[in-house]
Amino acid sequence: MSRHFSERVTRLAGPTPLVRRLSAQSVLSAFGDGVFLTGSAVFFTQIVDLSAAQVGLGLSIAGAVTFVFAVPLGKLSDRFGAKRIWALASLVEALLYLAWLAVGGFGTFVAMLIVLELVATASRAARNAYRFDVFPREERVASNAYFRAARNVGYTFGALLAGIALATNDDDVIRAVPLITAALLVLNAHLVSRLPSVLHHTEEAPLEAVLDTVLDTVLDSGDGSGVDRRAALRNRGYIAMSVFGGILGTHQVLLNVVIPLWLVEETDAPRVLLAWLFGTNTLMAVLLQVAAARGITTVADSLRAQRRGAVFFMASCGIVLITHDTIGWITIVLVWVGHVTVTGAELFQSAGEWGLQAELSDPARRGEYQGVSQLGYTLGTVWAPAAYTFLAMEWGAQGWLVIAAIVLVAAVLIHPSARAAERHLTRLGIDSSGPA
Repeated sequence: MSRHFSERVTRLAGPTPLVRRLSAQSVLSAFGDGVFLTGSAVFFTQIVDLSAAQVGLGLSIAGAVTFVFAVPLGKLSDRFGAKRIWALASLVEALLYLAWLAVGGFGTFVAMLIVLELVATASRAARNAYRFDVFPREERVASNAYFRAARNVGYTFGALLAGIALATNDDDVIRAVPLITAALLVLNAHLVSRLPSVLHHTEEAPLEAVLDTVLDTVLDSGDGSGVDRRAALRNRGYIAMSVFGGILGTHQVLLNVVIPLWLVEETDAPRVLLAWLFGTNTLMAVLLQVAAARGITTVADSLRAQRRGAVFFMASCGIVLITHDTIGWITIVLVWVGHVTVTGAELFQSAGEWGLQAELSDPARRGEYQGVSQLGYTLGTVWAPAAYTFLAMEWGAQGWLVIAAIVLVAAVLIHPSARAAERHLTRLGIDSSGPA
């Protein structure tokens, strides 16, 4: 019995030792993030003594600063090695969580958020660049699916642990939340440092050189020799593709914001249904993400996945909008089905996004391209919480149809954008399918 269970867990973690190592790292990282994210609202308001408005403003300021530096932070991976920057940023991020206990006002809160977000941005760009580099073309999307499933497991465990801490309603226990997060992320940094290096980066430069030139790299806007034709920001098709991919990725806004608000304010469904909705989403993400990503390798495969995600997204809008006029079990079933379909959008859109990023970025500049991906994704999503909430809650059925129309337009336009990005690389003689 135990052997059968162990074999099943091994299969869920991935088909190769390296995939399983990275899946374990994903669980640990998400565990730490999940602990803090779940308890952060209480920590900031109860321990740091900030208002909800101050917390929101601080998050917005940090997001704006991070947006400006997303591309130069991505360049760090290309200059010093993705694994090295990932490990270093992960360690700094862990240590920063210890500093939360010293935050005593809005100014230090904003400063901490900005530094933490900048470090996390560099870490994400390096992590994604490393994952694309370390696997052969045919394994890139499938391996990322395992990591996405693993992160969902980690977030769940983190949320459960934080929930237990919050249930005590003890300030000393709540103060321990960032300490637990820091400990988990230190271990995560160690795991990252033990991963195999990739051919793209020899990583021979001493660590001191990395630390000495980080600021110069972040502030550097070019190579000093005029126009850099290979710069990621010159690939306008890739930028547009990232923006439209961000719009297609606003399924998370529906999932986490709009549908819960709609359920509470516009339907007769019991609020306890929210727990079942999020439980279903987590279970589907863990069990079905790999299946949704199966067979996705080329640009055409990735665009097909984006289309499927858009169909599920629009179907969810159509299903949820009619629950305003239903009652009882019909409402419960329809809201649940609407949540299931928007989870389908999440599974396929994520797989398509990984494929497009892997296939359409310059292998020698994967970190830089990851920075552009984050920039474009932000442009595609930053407006959605306010817009979708207004459309659904104020316009009702017509608002849901407008949301579906926005998704349809993005699904149509991402195709020519991706092909334009592909042509840009071809003109430069860049083979994006292989290693640098």
